[in-house]
Amino acid sequence: MNDYPMRLQAYLSKCGVASRRASEELIRAGRVMVNNRKITEMGFKVNEDDIVQVDGETVEISEKLYYIALNKPRGYVCSNYDPKEERFARDLISMRDRDLLFNVGRLDKDSSGLLLFTNDGKFANSMMHPRYQVEKEYVVRVDRNIEIEDLNKALDGIYIDMPTPYRIKRYDFIPRTKQMIRITLTEGKNREIRKIFSFLGYDVKSLTRIRIGCVELGDMETGEWRNLRSEEIDGLLKGKNSLTRQRKVLKTRRKDGNSN
Repeated sequence: MNDYPMRLQAYLSKCGVASRRASEELIRAGRVMVNNRKITEMGFKVNEDDIVQVDGETVEISEKLYYIALNKPRGYVCSNYDPKEERFARDLISMRDRDLLFNVGRLDKDSSGLLLFTNDGKFANSMMHPRYQVEKEYVVRVDRNIEIEDLNKALDGIYIDMPTPYRIKRYDFIPRTKQMIRITLTEGKNREIRKIFSFLGYDVKSLTRIRIGCVELGDMETGEWRNLRSEEIDGLLKGKNSLTRQRKVLKTRRKDGNSN
């Protein structure tokens, strides 16, 4: 049961247009109309019989909720609409209500791996809000051997192009290679890993996300998608970051020899 009148950004989120935060950006950009009137104020509320449109397309609340994991290939964008792009990650999901879905967080065009989609705005907000500290784990390959001193700088935080630092939570070396590493983040700033390594003088050759919270990429093929299991949805909402399978984790060591 939906309670009316309802804030416009909450309505758009329940329609599966985007998360509440992203819906606010749509409103500010003048892309939302209610009863043929452009709405740009955040406090605007809609009633059950109002006609709401985004970019000229009528949107309605969906009662069924979807939670989907996709192995995004490199070369696909997360945006659901961009006149400059031709390949969209959501189009890889072959289901009837695909147009209701929006991505939870982002992966840039040149990155691949685990990407979540939903039409549940409350779920999306929980996953993306910094206070929930949802871990995201990546496998990164660079152009030369990685120096521990550089990784320690990234642990402490690096100021690059904004007042707050770019910081990794943890790194795990991958055996038998010095140019590939697992990096764990919780903040998720735009292109954070690429900016960190570029600042430190490395060229990122590939970047693949292998885990979000308790959900792992596992053996999903490139371009493959699946519905999240109920225990995965519950685990994400409870902030669980445990893996679904056991693996050896190499402890991060700082240059002073202490483990983190």
